[in-house]
Amino acid sequence: MDTPPEGRDLPEHVKRARAQGSEQRLLQIAQSYGMEFVSVERIYNTRLAHEATEYAREHGKGNEFHKAVFSKVYAEGRDPSQWDVLRSVAQEVGLDPEELQRKVENEKYMANVVDQVRWAYQIGVTGVPTYVINDRYAIVGAQPYEVFKGALEQIMNQTPGE
Repeated sequence: MDTPPEGRDLPEHVKRARAQGSEQRLLQIAQSYGMEFVSVERIYNTRLAHEATEYAREHGKGNEFHKAVFSKVYAEGRDPSQWDVLRSVAQEVGLDPEELQRKVENEKYMANVVDQVRWAYQIGVTGVPTYVINDRYAIVGAQPYEVFKGALEQIMNQTPGE
């Protein structure tokens, strides 16, 4: 949430890691599923996208909207802070783009998103994606299926109260 509205350049350490192939695994995973993967060139401000997702969730389309925004960014290289992107996603998933923009611009969902960000910081979220299980356990980063399976098995085998 502290990213300026216009976004910002990637930090040098991220550029260096990419030059050394840090995104190769993501590209391979995408290709194995027949999907496109576009490496983003900037850090985008995602506040509007998060608020628009709350609108979509309120209308029973939260997951569809989120997946479509994700696709716009990582398959098409689009900027999720732009209204044309969010409006096209709304249209794509069957939502009213005019109403979505009006409600988000009127800050209907801002407090909710601010609370979600605050909660994420409180539980120690340091990167995206972070998957939180049972409001207690976190898996950080794009991880293979086996990592999730192992984490869930470990959680299920714990003694209550651990």
